[in-house]
Amino acid sequence: MPTDHDTAAVTAVLRELTDAWARHDAQAYGDLFTEDATYVTFVGTVYSGRRDIVESHRTLFEKMLKGTRLADEVLDIRFYGPDVAVVNGRGDSYKGKRPDKLSKVQTYTLVRESGGQWRIAAFQNTKRKPLMESLSYKVAPGLIPAAER
Repeated sequence: MPTDHDTAAVTAVLRELTDAWARHDAQAYGDLFTEDATYVTFVGTVYSGRRDIVESHRTLFEKMLKGTRLADEVLDIRFYGPDVAVVNGRGDSYKGKRPDKLSKVQTYTLVRESGGQWRIAAFQNTKRKPLMESLSYKVAPGLIPAAER
């Protein structure tokens, strides 16, 4: 059965992720993922494996995401056995002031590796489209998630 210690360990990984991003340390960022991790960006690019994640973030930190920070908000953590956790949250990269509303919905699957270290095995990042969401809710109210009713 997962403990408060497990929850703290999982959230610590996410905190380390934002800290590595703030330093633009692609290696430290990638080290938080399993060797065979899958990373899906909000534009649909799929990176496979830690090395791919490190190299892509090295480029991102030097170019498109230079000078950015990473904001995240954990919405839910669920454990599926003692060694698997699924985290749902919101996130965004930003410069300057942290945004009040985070524009991406994110899902992390973490696993506890031998030795007890939690690492991210899969990450999915989806850009929210509030206008499309609003329109779909008006046309078909049954689409509104229970948490938003």
